[in-house]
Order: sequence, then C-alpha cells, then structure tokens
Amino acid sequence: MKKQKGFSLIELLIVVAIILIIAAIAIPNLIKAKMAANEASSVGSIRTINTGEVNYAASCPATGFSASLLELNTGAICAGGKSIIDNVLAAGAKSGYTFTYAPVKGGDALYDTYTSAGTPSTVGTTGQRQFCSSQTGVIQYNLAGAGCVTGAGGSPALQ
Repeated sequence: MKKQKGFSLIELLIVVAIILIIAAIAIPNLIKAKMAANEASSVGSIRTINTGEVNYAASCPATGFSASLLELNTGAICAGGKSIIDNVLAAGAKSGYTFTYAPVKGGDALYDTYTSAGTPSTVGTTGQRQFCSSQTGVIQYNLAGAGCVTGAGGSPALQ
C-alpha cells in the first residue's frame, strides 16, 4: 500500500473554519479600535486648531482669529499664520473625519469668535461622535455624529 502525502479535504476545511471563526471574533474589535483611534485623532486635531487660533490671534492682532483653516497653514493674510497647522488638517480632512471652521467678525471688523467641528466621514465606520469647539477652548461632543453645539448649555464637554 502506498502512503499518501499532504492533507485531506476534511482537514483543510477544519482549518479554514477555525480561521473564519477567529476572524469573526477579531474584525468587530478591530473596527472599534480604529474608530476609537480616529476619534482620539479628531479631538487632537480640534485641540490643534484651538491652539493654532490662539497663536494666530497673538501673531496677527490686526486680523483676530484666522479667516479659514487654510490660512493657519499658508499665512496668506498674515505672515504670522504660516505653518501653524499641517497641510492635511488645513485641507479639512484627517483620519476619517472632516473638519469645518467658521469665523465670525465682530463690530470691530476683526474675527472675534469662531467655531470648529470634526465630523466622522462615515458615522459608525470612521467614528461615532462629532467634536466641536469655539474660542473658549472647550471641546464638546455629540454622540449622534452631528449637531454638536458649543457654549454653555450646548453639547457635553470632554473631561
């Protein structure tokens, strides 16, 4: 009788089934970990915007806060604003989040206030919570992924 070499079909199917079971357990945890990392990156980006705005306002007192996120990178209006934030964040998208920035001019024709927000590109895949902030520097969030409101009585603040 001749000895067979290799694996039988049953043995290969058992190995494939075990790999599929392990993958079914691991993939949801991987997605949750990726969402948590994206949310942490978004909070860091909002914090970077807040710090950048303080630096910009100190460097460019004739302007106040910046006119856009891009201005915090290019310094087109005021040279003191050059390279405060990186190109990726200035473009408005980073780590599965899109960032918006809205400055508001006061009666003195300077940008006296602003709001910024980081919204998940795909709620439930790239992130769950939306983060927002204003000139106060307090970062707030909304669990629904949209509708974050800054200021007292608005969305809950991060601790």
